[in-house]
Amino acid sequence: MDVRIDALSVLDKYPAKQHALRVARALGTRTGLIYLQGAALKYLDDSDQFQNFRQRRYFYYLSGCDENDCHVTYDIARQQLTLWLAPFTVHDVVWKGRGSTIEEAHLKYDLDKADYSNHLADYIKSWSSTNHSAPIYALHKASSHLPPQAWGRNHIIFDRLLNAMNLCRSIKDPHEINMIQRANDISAQAHVNVLRSIRNFTSESQVAATILYTSVANGAPEQAYRPIAGSGSNGAVLHYGSNNEPFGDRQSMVLDAGAEYKLYASDVTRSFPLNGRWSKEGKQIYDLVADMQTGAMNLLGPGKYMGVANVFCHIKCVQGLMKLGILVGGCEKEIFESGISYAFFPHGLGHHMGLEVHDVSYTPPHRTREFSKNNINQEVSQYNVDWILDHEEQGRYRSPCSSSGEGLQPGMVITVEPGIYFNRYSLENVFRPERKWSKFIDWDRLEKYYPVGGVRIEDDILITAAGWRNLTTTPKGEDALRIIRGEE
Repeated sequence: MDVRIDALSVLDKYPAKQHALRVARALGTRTGLIYLQGAALKYLDDSDQFQNFRQRRYFYYLSGCDENDCHVTYDIARQQLTLWLAPFTVHDVVWKGRGSTIEEAHLKYDLDKADYSNHLADYIKSWSSTNHSAPIYALHKASSHLPPQAWGRNHIIFDRLLNAMNLCRSIKDPHEINMIQRANDISAQAHVNVLRSIRNFTSESQVAATILYTSVANGAPEQAYRPIAGSGSNGAVLHYGSNNEPFGDRQSMVLDAGAEYKLYASDVTRSFPLNGRWSKEGKQIYDLVADMQTGAMNLLGPGKYMGVANVFCHIKCVQGLMKLGILVGGCEKEIFESGISYAFFPHGLGHHMGLEVHDVSYTPPHRTREFSKNNINQEVSQYNVDWILDHEEQGRYRSPCSSSGEGLQPGMVITVEPGIYFNRYSLENVFRPERKWSKFIDWDRLEKYYPVGGVRIEDDILITAAGWRNLTTTPKGEDALRIIRGEE
């Protein structure tokens, strides 16, 4: 396998001080102390083995440090960023290694000062004694692990730092964009290696192994999420993760796999026939999803709303499935407003991406239905779209496709991932019994499309001042098929 990809310079430091300054400005204050605790190294339950370490992303954003049991403080008035390192013993060095020394930390990280965390409580106590009226900003109450006397008399604020950091994290700087691009380039090589070998593979596990091997060999030992290598009907399970079934006589695969590079994610999905040639039904669905993605991307850019592009994709889904004879029994408007497209396209068009594959977004103090204020195009405006927008409001992180999703801004990185799925269990046990939906589906016609499983196409898009730039370099469409068939 070809796994050679040029590496970034080891001299490129993560811009932690720049991030700290941005967060302080987002807080709107010139005084105070920001405090964040990094992730601890923990044992597995009922075991003497450690859990896989995963750094807290907010901590990393202000420190650039991927070491366990560290802390970071930022004195806003003095603009002083301090990294508090985990102290270590000879036993630690022998059995599990050690973290950075103070001298090493200054060489590796963008900071003003480094010290060991056993001095942190004394530092905060000293800081408090000379900054009586200045608040301390912490992310969570659970972060306040230090003894009460360490905090002095200062007021600790827990409800402002999170939103300020989300505001900053939603706009990526050039360093972050380079990390995301690097993760995408590694993912592209992994996907290409799968395409080159897929006709010789016999199971999903070989696909997953190729993704992991290529990523690790290129300096990305972690995936941004568990790879999805769903063949046949498994491609209709959105977060399928078993990756262990034989291909048998299955037609196609949904491969959703993105490498993580220096804690930054990529998120790439490609769908393709296992033999390099689509069936009639598979080609029809792939072309429909590709048309949905192209149309959605044409609606994106600064000041645009993903909610509009999301609704556009549902309209295209209904139009396409009506043309194929799968959706019947009503006019386009009636079928669309019934919500039946959700049976085939049950997820949002995309999400923010960065330090998390489903990255954070800023929540305005007072949510409004921003989507309805936008001057949307005529094709979308003729429909009642509330059912889509209300669905997108759900979830742990607010979707940029939601009714209160903010307008896109330069520096945002979002995914664009329309899909159409033929999940037999879902369709026949949820939508078929419901008369209001079942009447719009030609169930005999649908039977021909179950072997397709699912089709999803996903790219990572950087919003720019001029429009957008696709960070995903993984081949798709005919380019991917030529690789499978050995015609590249």
